[in-house]
Amino acid sequence: MKSPGISVITPVFNGGKYIASCLENIAGQGCEGVEHIVIDGGSGDETIKIVERYLKHNSHIRFVSERDNGQSEAMNKGLRLARGEVVGFLNVDDFYEAGTLNRVQNVFKNLQGPSLAVANCNILDGDDCLIGVNRPRDISLLGLIKGKEYPFNPSSYFYHKSIHDLVGFYDEREHYVMDLDFLLRAVDVANVQYFNETWGNFRWIEGTKTFVDARRGLMSGRSESLRLHYYKKLSFFEKMKVFVYRTKIRVLKILRRLSINFGKK
Repeated sequence: MKSPGISVITPVFNGGKYIASCLENIAGQGCEGVEHIVIDGGSGDETIKIVERYLKHNSHIRFVSERDNGQSEAMNKGLRLARGEVVGFLNVDDFYEAGTLNRVQNVFKNLQGPSLAVANCNILDGDDCLIGVNRPRDISLLGLIKGKEYPFNPSSYFYHKSIHDLVGFYDEREHYVMDLDFLLRAVDVANVQYFNETWGNFRWIEGTKTFVDARRGLMSGRSESLRLHYYKKLSFFEKMKVFVYRTKIRVLKILRRLSINFGKK
């Protein structure tokens, strides 16, 4: 069976510190049939010069640089340019494990579309030290709405581009939780497969958009509002399942706090 083409899309704005390593990470995968689409938002640093230098020797790189209205628009722009049957997103400061793209090609040889393939993701600090692993085992609509661990970095999942024909593109009004919004729509139409192996590496770096939003306590609120929006669309029995699960989690948290406080006395 022929290997499906993969389009990896990297939205970037003033990413000069990481863009070279990002480009090398894709090139170093040694995967035939991959294209790397870099969508630049009109960077004012050295990003454009670095990408143009790599363009001279890497025919798999496609580059667009123009002002946009944020990350979601850049992602959609890349999707419209994508030639691959399978797509993935790699933020400029993240990277794939060695061999990931070849592994993904083999996985999608055996997956009927539309499919979403999800694996684990390492969470790294600014010094690339491991601080955790994201293992999103329950990737279902109910699981996502319940608040179970979800794939919160796109370096850990790939999917058939045809999913967008069914659920639409990324919400360009959303600049923070556009990934979760897409996943909540995608899992309702896709054949979802979880692989207990690591594909991606997510750098949790101080000063980045996601880091700042989370530290301000805003990220969890955005995610919760999004889940509530999709919760309203569930059936009565599905809502009851969410209620029971969340109540159980709250009770366990209260008991844990009581146990800790009791132990201090």
